[in-house]
Formats: sequence, C-alpha cells, structure tokens
Amino acid sequence: MAAAFFAQGLVFISLTTRLPDIQDRWDLSELTLSLLLLMLVLLAGAGSVAAERLARHRPSETLLRAGLMLVAAALPVIALAPDRAVFVVGLALYGTALGIIDASSNMQAVALEHRYARPILPSFHGAWTAGGIIGAAATLASGGLPLGAVTVVLVVPLGVAFAPFLPRDDGPVDTHLPDVAWRPILLVGLGMVVFYLVDTASTTWGAVYLDDVFDTPDGLVALATFPYLVASLALRLSGDGLVRRFGAVRVLRVGAVVGCAGLLLVVTAPAWPVAVLGFTVTGAGVAVIAPLSFSAAARIAGGSHARVDAVIARFNQFNYVGALLGAVLTGVVGQDSLRIGFAVPLVLVLAMLPLARAFAAAPAETARA
Repeated sequence: MAAAFFAQGLVFISLTTRLPDIQDRWDLSELTLSLLLLMLVLLAGAGSVAAERLARHRPSETLLRAGLMLVAAALPVIALAPDRAVFVVGLALYGTALGIIDASSNMQAVALEHRYARPILPSFHGAWTAGGIIGAAATLASGGLPLGAVTVVLVVPLGVAFAPFLPRDDGPVDTHLPDVAWRPILLVGLGMVVFYLVDTASTTWGAVYLDDVFDTPDGLVALATFPYLVASLALRLSGDGLVRRFGAVRVLRVGAVVGCAGLLLVVTAPAWPVAVLGFTVTGAGVAVIAPLSFSAAARIAGGSHARVDAVIARFNQFNYVGALLGAVLTGVVGQDSLRIGFAVPLVLVLAMLPLARAFAAAPAETARA
C-alpha cells in the first residue's frame, strides 16, 4: 500500500518541480498557469467524485489500479506534447487520475489502519513524501535535461498498479449514508482544507517563487520543494508516535504555529536560501494534518469497510477545496508578486488552532493508545 502513495508523490512532485520549465516552454503567465492548475484541481475533484460513486459497487483496490495506469498514460502526453492543446489534454487526464488515486489510496489506508487498530496513516503519507523527495532530487539532478526526461518515472505507477492491495471484505454500502455524523466530519475536513492550501501553495508555487522573486540558479529552484518534503517525511515517520504520546490536538496546534513561522520566513525572505529555510520549516509544521484528517473521518464514520470507503471518497473532496485555494488563489493574488500570494496560506494556517479540537480521539481510543 505504501508503494501506491510513493508512486503518487513521485509523479506529482516530478511534475510540479518542472513547472518553471513548463511555463517557459509554453510561454505561460502566472495567471494562465493558475487557470491550468484550476482545471487540474477541478478534474481531480471530478475523479474523486467518480471514485466515491464507484466505491459503492467496486472495491477500492480496482479503482486504485485504474488510477495508477491512467497516470502512467498521461505523463508522456504532458511531457512530450507537440503543441499546447495536446499538453492540456494530458494535464486533464492526469488531473482525473489524481482524484481517483487520492480517494482510493486513502480508502485502502484507513481500512488497514482500522485493521491494525493504531495510528498508521502518517507513515503512509510519509511514503507519498518519500516519493516526492525522489522526484525533487531527480529534478535537481536532471535540471539540464529536456522536459521529456520526466517520462522515465511512469514505470513506477505502472509497476505499482500490479501490486497486491487490500481486498474488500464486505458488500456494497448504502448509497445515501443517512446516519453518518457529517458535522464533525466537516470540521475535520476544514482542517484538511488548511493543509492542502499550504501544501499545494508550497509544492506548486515554491519553485516558481524562487525563480521569479530571487536570483536563484536555474538548477536549484527545486530546492523550494526538496527540503520541504524532507522535513515533512521526518515528521510523518515520527507522527504515529507523537500522536500516541501527546495526542492529535496538541500536535496539530504546535504544528500550525510552526507552519505559520515558516511561511513568515518565506514571505519576508531577503534571499533565496532564507526562503528555502522557510519552506523547510513549513513542511515540518503541517506534515501530519492530512493523515490525521483521514484517520479522524474514518473513525467518525465507523461501520463496514465499504461504508468507510464511500465516506472517505466523499471526504477527499476537501482535498481539492484546499488545493484550489493553494494553487489557484496563491497564483491569482500573487500574479504581481508571489510574496503577496504566499500571505494567503500564512494567515489561513492559523485556522488549525481552533479546528484541532475536532481531531480529539474518543476517551476509549485514548486509553487504548
């Protein structure tokens, strides 16, 4: 299962760290790039909705395999497109696949966490981050190569698509889910919106920020993403233990303050190395919000494997609200200066301070941990 998260992170970061190259190749302004990212986010949301509906009748393992194969097909279309129209088609295919994989991989992960009866989602999301680190490192190492070089990573999602996943052990779920406690799930979902706002702003616009705002060497713009992901990985791998020791509420509140401090460094940085440090601190601060969001939503939903699959697929839509704000709003607000654009996540990450209480485990769970 961790391999699916790894493959997703590898492909996503391999593409986002190449955004300056894509921008130059197709002569895209910040506003045009923001609109393309808007299309990507909306299609990812559509893919997640499709996964939600299909999950009522098809196991999440089947959906995950389909999404991985679609990513492998879309990547060469994006990287080798002969004209802008073909590039946009490839981006649309990738966006749809992104939503399917996001929903189905987290369905699989929460089912495994339920089976183990202890926090393991941070480690799975750590595998996504590890894939992203490899993707960012590959971009740093191959900065002088043409964009088409990125297609080599398609072998990873294609190979993972044939790996064994967790089979569903029960039947279809009631399509209306009438007794799900949606209000507490909404509060947890708002926390995930905050995370993806910060994360998408950092991983999508970070390299462009270093390229546009500072005199950063061309081969080093991926440093906006690489240390961010390394810090995220470190916190996610230790996140299971931190939550057991201190509780989710305290971990999330401290992380929000750290994330805000990191973004303040980004916005006020006098030189690109300081901005890189800011992205690194930000990655450490917000790393465990997303996995704890999925864990909390699955816990609140309760019930069968199929029921949790359907709830997680619907819950995954919060991902794209945050991605929309992070990728699109940051670019639109920052079209004249990305310093101003990064002020958006700087302020909104502090919403985790009041939202953190929604992540508190039930007393019985706390005692068991």
